Amino acid sequence: MGDSLAIVGTLVIAVVLMIGLPMMSYSDRMDDVAEITVQTAISEFVNSARTIGKITVSDYDKLLSSLNATGNTYDIQMEIQVLDENPAKKQNAVLGEGTKIGENIYYSIYTTQIMDELDQSGVKYMKEGDILKVTASNSNNTISQMLKNFFYSLSGNDTYSIVGSQSGIVTVTGS
Repeated sequence: MGDSLAIVGTLVIAVVLMIGLPMMSYSDRMDDVAEITVQTAISEFVNSARTIGKITVSDYDKLLSSLNATGNTYDIQMEIQVLDENPAKKQNAVLGEGTKIGENIYYSIYTTQIMDELDQSGVKYMKEGDILKVTASNSNNTISQMLKNFFYSLSGNDTYSIVGSQSGIVTVTGS
């Protein structure tokens, strides 16, 4: 009886090792491919928006389409740090020249405000010097995350395995 129990236990461990580990490795590679796809899509979106000075509904839909092609769902966060110039001129009485003094201050607008403007007008204009930041992280559990939770008994509800982020300074005022 003891020998048959040991044989059954050995067979169970062998099956787990022969099937479980390759499955984990394959699913990790799938997450890696998805992360590269997400990073590429976000980089293209940010670079396009900052070089034309605006975010359009069609560009955002293209981003969503690229992200959805990975088979995962994503939480997309956008932030535009709007340059609020506060220049003053200091006059040089002798030379008659003025130099700018004062601070440039940034204030932020976030995803909901950006999406409201996209829904209303179809475009969100930015100006030169603004900073656009976009981050996407998966909001579903991938197969890799589920397998890791099963094999390692991890509680990974708040961990993301697929994250992409990009930011850049707007180089032209949109019109």
